[in-house]
This record gives sequence, structure tokens and C-alpha cells, in this order.
Amino acid sequence: MVGSDWHAQVHPDLRKMLRSAPSLTFGPWTTRGVRLLMSLLRRPRPDRLIFRTAELDHTELHLYLPPEPRGALLWIHGGGRIIGTPAQDAELCARIARDASVVVAAVEYRLAPEHPFPAALDDCAAAWRWLMTHAAELGISTAHLLVGGESAGGGLAAELSHRLHDDGGCQPCGQILVYPMLDDRTATRTDLTAQKHLVWNNTSNLFAWTSYLGMPAGSPQVPPYAAAARRTDLSGLPPAWLTVGTLDLFLDEDRAYVDRLRRTGVRVTPHILDGGFHGYFSVGRV
Repeated sequence: MVGSDWHAQVHPDLRKMLRSAPSLTFGPWTTRGVRLLMSLLRRPRPDRLIFRTAELDHTELHLYLPPEPRGALLWIHGGGRIIGTPAQDAELCARIARDASVVVAAVEYRLAPEHPFPAALDDCAAAWRWLMTHAAELGISTAHLLVGGESAGGGLAAELSHRLHDDGGCQPCGQILVYPMLDDRTATRTDLTAQKHLVWNNTSNLFAWTSYLGMPAGSPQVPPYAAAARRTDLSGLPPAWLTVGTLDLFLDEDRAYVDRLRRTGVRVTPHILDGGFHGYFSVGRV
């Protein structure tokens, strides 16, 4: 299935919204151009919430604070690990904070290729430590902290869960993985490259993974925590909710990750959206 053949398969409720999620092929120049456009995004003023910014060692953490929060979500934005900003998810973060009565902390992690692995993961870990340290000040318990993210952010959330598990201490009470970017080896599959998926295709995927890893995607020497699907032992991880669409480039790797979590005894709830393309979580609600 190539090109416009995908459009006929899109979920009916998402067809109009597909216009808000253009299909681009990323390389150095596209990345620069999209970053420039995204730098113009302005965060809307959250309604009935307090917004504040916390300084981390290398970046910032953007906080959406509801009255009397019940917990917190560390949210990690998408963008292939090469583009993106917390501002792109401002409305989503504000709605979660309001509707679920949780603090939402959106981390502005460093991007590849200027900052390859482990910079982004280090920033996410720093954001987690900040939440742990300031939990009492925020009025929440460290036992009620979630990690989550979309696309590259979902992959980073999974990788952060691995690292926190190995480090010991307080663990996330759950993972929210929205069509997560988990496996660099997907980028080497020529059968998927030929399919030219909507929004995020495998040519972009190859560029993004190679930029992030600082080595060719699929290399045997990819370091621990760089790609969640590379981890051999998934036991002991927090419960996970994972959603992915049937038209998404990451469908196979996400399904495989769900199966591996189940086999190791991790409680996982998958949601496979028939006709969902990459990015549907951002542009529509199904």
C-alpha cells in the first residue's frame, strides 16, 4: 500500500483531521524548517490552572497545576527525537490536568542530531527527579507519578521506565505509550520504506534514528536505554497502556512490545485503532 492508497483506510472520524497532520519526509533541511515553524508556537493560557516553569540542568519543565491534584504525569512530546516542543501539546496537557486533576509536567528535552543519545533521556530523567523532589510541594504523593508520551515521547517514556527500574527507588505507577517509537531496527526494513506511511514514513524514521543514535539505525552496538525494544528483559516494569493505529509505521514494533510485556508478566492494556494513522492522538480524539 503506497501513497494515496492509505487515505481510503483512514478511520472516518479522522479523515478531515488528516489535513492537520501533513506527511513530510525528514532530512536535515526539513528538520530545520519544521523547527523554525514550531518555534513560533505560543502556549495558550491554561484555563482554571496555574502554569509555571521549572529550570533543569540543561532545559525546562513546563508545569500545569490544577487545584488539589491527585498525582502527576511526566509528559514527553513527540517529534522523532529531532523536532518538537512542549508547546505543541499545550492544549492536551491542560485538558489532562483539568479533567484528571493531575499535575502535568512537560519536559523540553534536547534534540538530535545536535544532542544525540543520551541527552534526551538524561533530560527526561532530570524531570523525573525534579518531580520526585518537589512532590510534597506540589501536594502529591511520589506513589502517584506516571510517565507518558507520544511517538518519540512514548519511546522515551518506555526507556525512562527501563532506566528507573534499574536504578531502583520509587518507580512510576504506570506508563502511557501513544504509538511509541521503540525500535531502531524498523528503520532498516525496506518493505516498510516502500509503503510510504502517512505523516511519519520509514525514510524519516531512518534519518531520525540515525541522528539520535549517532550511528546507523540497526547497528548491533546500540547502547542500553537507547531503543526500548532492544531491552531483553522487560520484567518488573510498571503497568502500561499502549495505543497505536493500524496504519501506523510503528504498528508491528508496538504490537511486539505489548506481547513481550505480557509474556514477562507486566500488566498491559493495548488499544489498536482500526484506521488510525501516526499522529491521530494529537489531531483527534477517538
